[in-house]
Amino acid sequence: MTIPNLITIFRFMLVPVVIVAILQEYWLVAFVLFVLAGVSDGVDGYVARRFDMRSELGAFIDPLADKALLVSIFVTLAIVGVLPVLFAVVVVARDVLIVMGVLVSWLLRRPMKIAPLMISKANTCVQIAFAALVLGALAFSFDLGAMTGPLVLLVTALTIVTAAAYLVVWLRHMTQ
Repeated sequence: MTIPNLITIFRFMLVPVVIVAILQEYWLVAFVLFVLAGVSDGVDGYVARRFDMRSELGAFIDPLADKALLVSIFVTLAIVGVLPVLFAVVVVARDVLIVMGVLVSWLLRRPMKIAPLMISKANTCVQIAFAALVLGALAFSFDLGAMTGPLVLLVTALTIVTAAAYLVVWLRHMTQ
């Protein structure tokens, strides 16, 4: 077990705490923990690279921790009525689509190399920024007002585009 992996496990442990903070409307706590998770993500990556502590486990659990946090935040914000339910459904559906594709390819003995697409990295950055903006607005009592709708549409559209991109990659892989 490496230090970066321990930091990633810590990030996983933050997920239920952030969910409870959102459900209890402890917006500042949710925001601070989200920022802490973001900082820990940067730290574990830096330590892994700088001290050559990269591991196969780390390469697998690090993006899972990010997804667990983001999906949990978006679903919980939809449950409490801050974000549209359809938005959360799209975010979850994209990740389910990707996981199902990997599982099907594995079950059909055509395993895929799991590697994030550049557009997917951009999507993750946009989702993180959006989650931080929403939680920050709630924590510091500022209204996003008319910006909310267009931002939801932007993040939703990018999420759908990345789902389609992964579907194309998967279909090409499965038909070779």
